[in-house]
Amino acid sequence: MQSEPHLLAIDHGTSGMKTCLISTSGRVADFAFEPTPIRFLPGGGAEQDPEDWWKALVSTCRKVLSAGTVPPDRIVGICISSTFSSTVAVDPEGNALGPCLTWMDSRGAPYVKRVVAGFPSIQGYGIGKLLQWIPRTAGCPSLTGKDDAAHVLFWKHERPDVYRRAHMFLPSKDYLNLRLTGRFAASYDSMHLFWVTDCRDIHRIRYDKDLVGLLGIDPEKLPPLKAPTEILGPLSTKAADEIGLDPRVRVIVGSPDHQSACIGSGAVRDFEAHLYIGTSSWVECMVPFKKTDILHAIASFPTAIPGKYQCVNEQDLAGGCLTFLAENLLKNDRRLEPSASGGARANAYEILDAIAAGVAPGSERVIFTPWLNGERTPVDDGSLRGGFHNLSKTTTMDHLVRAVLEGVAYNTRWSLRYVEKFVGRKLDPIHAIGGGARSGLWCQILADVLDREIRQVREPWQANARGAAWIGAVGLGLMSFEEIPGLVSIERSYRPKPENRSLYDELFRRFLDIHRKNKSVYKRLNPAPYSSP
Repeated sequence: MQSEPHLLAIDHGTSGMKTCLISTSGRVADFAFEPTPIRFLPGGGAEQDPEDWWKALVSTCRKVLSAGTVPPDRIVGICISSTFSSTVAVDPEGNALGPCLTWMDSRGAPYVKRVVAGFPSIQGYGIGKLLQWIPRTAGCPSLTGKDDAAHVLFWKHERPDVYRRAHMFLPSKDYLNLRLTGRFAASYDSMHLFWVTDCRDIHRIRYDKDLVGLLGIDPEKLPPLKAPTEILGPLSTKAADEIGLDPRVRVIVGSPDHQSACIGSGAVRDFEAHLYIGTSSWVECMVPFKKTDILHAIASFPTAIPGKYQCVNEQDLAGGCLTFLAENLLKNDRRLEPSASGGARANAYEILDAIAAGVAPGSERVIFTPWLNGERTPVDDGSLRGGFHNLSKTTTMDHLVRAVLEGVAYNTRWSLRYVEKFVGRKLDPIHAIGGGARSGLWCQILADVLDREIRQVREPWQANARGAAWIGAVGLGLMSFEEIPGLVSIERSYRPKPENRSLYDELFRRFLDIHRKNKSVYKRLNPAPYSSP
C-alpha cells in the first residue's frame, strides 16, 4: 500500500542498474532498469566504468520517482545491493581512478599465486599461509584472481600509478554509497573478499594487520568497517539534487548481491537454501558456524543478519551462458529478430525458453559445460572453458539451447553435493531466485537434475532488490529479519519427475567425466593468467 514506508532499493548487477521502489512488506511499487556495458580485455580483463553506474543509478532513480507511484514523503531510505568482488580505486575526493575491476577480472591471478605459495603446499597454497588465513577468514584468496585482493595486487604491480594515487579501495556497493553520501566506508560482508578481516568473532569483525601485511596492502587504503544495517548518513546535497529526492533521506550501508539475495529469497533461517540464477549462480544457506572447504571453494562468510554466517560459493556463469548463446551462436536466428510488423523486439530469453521446451530431456545426449570464464565452485580453476560435447549431424541449434540450461543444472548439482557435505544435511526444498528463475522450464530442469523440490519465489528477479530494501528497513528500525519468511510468496513448486531420473543421473556422470578427463588439456591451452609473473 502507498501508506507503507518505501525504500529505493538499488540492485546493481553485471548487466545493469535496477532501481526499485519497495515497501517494507516487500511489495514492488515500481522499478526501472538501465544496462551498463562491460569491456573484456586480453589476459583476463573485465572492466566497467563506475561513471556509467552512477549515470544509470541517477537515471533509474529519477524514472521511478517521476512516475509518482509512491508519495515522496513515504520514501524513507536508500539501500544498495551490488556485485560481490568488484573493486574501485578512488582518490581523496571520491573520484574513480579508472575502471572498476569486476568479479570476472582475473589479471591479478599471478600475484595472488605468489603471495599464497609456500612449501609444503596443497593445490597451490602453502600450508603455512593457509594456517594464517583460514582460521581468521574461513578462506583465502582465490587462485583465479577474481577477488578484491587480487584486483588490488594487480593495480600495485601493473598499474602502480593507480595504486599510489588511490586514497581507498572500495567494493562497488561502497563506491556507490560514497557517491550518495560523500562518506568513505564499507560493510563487513562487502570487504570479505579482500581477505584481510578477522571474522572468528562474528560480533566483532575487524581488520587483521598480519593478513594485511601478507598481501602487502597499505592499511590506510582500506575503508572503515560498518555493519550492513548501519545508517551511513543522509544523502549529500549534490546527490539529492541529481536524483530529485529529499536530502534528509537516509542511506543504509547495505550488502553485496550474495547476502542481499539470501535475504530477498526469504530463506533466512539456518539451513534454508536458495538457488540464485543470474549472470552467475550459487546455492547457499545460513549456517550457525564458521567453516571452510578449501578443496571446493566453499566457506562461511558474514551476512547482513547480526550474528549469522552464510555458506558462500559461486559458479562463475549461469545466465551469462544464455547471453553468450543469444549474442553469438544465435545472433542471426530469425526467431530472435523483430517482428515483421515492426513491433518491439521480443524478449530473447523467453524465446530461448520456448525453443528449449520443444526439445526432449537430455538434448539428445548433447552436454554443455558452462565454464566460459573458468570456474570457482566446486573447483577453483580459471583455466577451464565451456563447450558442447557429443554433437552429431542430427544435432540442431534447438538441442544446443536446451543443453545450455541442462549444463548449468549439471554444474549446480556438482556444486550442491559439496554444499550439502559442508552443511551436513540434504537441502530440500530450495528457493529459486534471480532472472533465470523466471523460467518455469529451467526450474523443472533443475528439479529433475538436482532431485530436489525447487520453489520459484514470486517475482524472483526482484529478490536482490527486495533483500536490499529489507536490510534498509531493518536498519531504520521498521521491521526485523524474523518477519521476512512470512513476507515471501512462492509462485510455484517444481518436483522431480521420476521418469527423468535415470537419464539425468547418467548425463551428470558423463559431465563429471568431461571435467576429469579434460582439465589438464584446459590448463595447457589456457596457461597465461596462471603463470608466474
